[in-house]
Amino acid sequence: MKIAIAATTALLLLLPAGAAVGAPKTDDPTVLADNLIGPLHLDIGPGRTATVSQEFAGLLTSVDRKGTDVIYANPEWDVAGVDHRGTTRYVLISQGAGQGDPTALAGALLAIDRKGHVRTVTDQLAELETSTNPDAVNSYGLSADDAAANPACVAALAGVGAPASYTGALDSHPYAIAVKGHTAYIADAGANTIVKVDLRNGAASTLAVLPPQPALITDEGAAALGVADCAGLTYAFEPVPTDVVIGPDGAVYVSTLPGGPESPALGARGAVYRVDTSTGAESMVLGGILTPTGIAFDGDGALYIASLFGEGVYKVPVGSTTPVLVMPAPLAADVEIHGSTLYATINALGAGGQLVSMHL
Repeated sequence: MKIAIAATTALLLLLPAGAAVGAPKTDDPTVLADNLIGPLHLDIGPGRTATVSQEFAGLLTSVDRKGTDVIYANPEWDVAGVDHRGTTRYVLISQGAGQGDPTALAGALLAIDRKGHVRTVTDQLAELETSTNPDAVNSYGLSADDAAANPACVAALAGVGAPASYTGALDSHPYAIAVKGHTAYIADAGANTIVKVDLRNGAASTLAVLPPQPALITDEGAAALGVADCAGLTYAFEPVPTDVVIGPDGAVYVSTLPGGPESPALGARGAVYRVDTSTGAESMVLGGILTPTGIAFDGDGALYIASLFGEGVYKVPVGSTTPVLVMPAPLAADVEIHGSTLYATINALGAGGQLVSMHL
């Protein structure tokens, strides 16, 4: 059961925000650009030029002191995550994610040089999923025993459009990217995987399959979701990756936003995982986060998290597992740190999105 990130409905905008953790900063952020349409992804490149994906409009936009310019436009495609190496930007585009038709899936990694020339690094991202379906090894939903012993819950889940038990299905939505050397690491929010692509030849392979995200369905959660007969059971949700960055230790770090209801009804269920770039081995480093959709590290190794339906951008100091709110903001989708400046995209689910910055 998965809610497509780029197709988040108006219903989600009505969900209550999560509770604040720690003491927030009170400085108001500076607005660098506004009237952005679904600015779900952000990158800070040379000269502190920001690159923003206006995902709902199919636009890749640069923002600097001179103003805002469109670098790439493809309104028929989903224009998603972006990262840079030198003066080259790498951006993900896709079609068909979440539509239930594997033949409609398409995904590519593009390289855009400083003159605006566009080159396709690989267009095999969806084919990698449809030919291998790596998360077929994962079991989602109720366990077989719970499903067999609780037919009323199975019926209740069917009534709200949720499968009782299933394994990973064919779906691909290349969503976020981090570049290191000659390798791009891609979070596929449809496949629930981390993919690596050799930037020299476009060869793509699966680095890691993220694990299911089990959640206890409490009495309150069951009532809120309309599945009262499921109270007390555990449902394993999909581990939808939302951002990927290179950590201070050279490993890949990925935020996950479990598929299904993203309200606090079932608690704050988002997490951050560490993935070894050599073996693909994954381990959770932080859990209990409400809708983490963007992550970044500062020069000291502190982790920053943009919480889409939380209260803004949080900081997790080195050696701590307690997020502290550092920038209160509505609908914070992504975050980047450059020196002592925090950049974030906020109000990110409509046509009034903003790019903001704040001195740390």
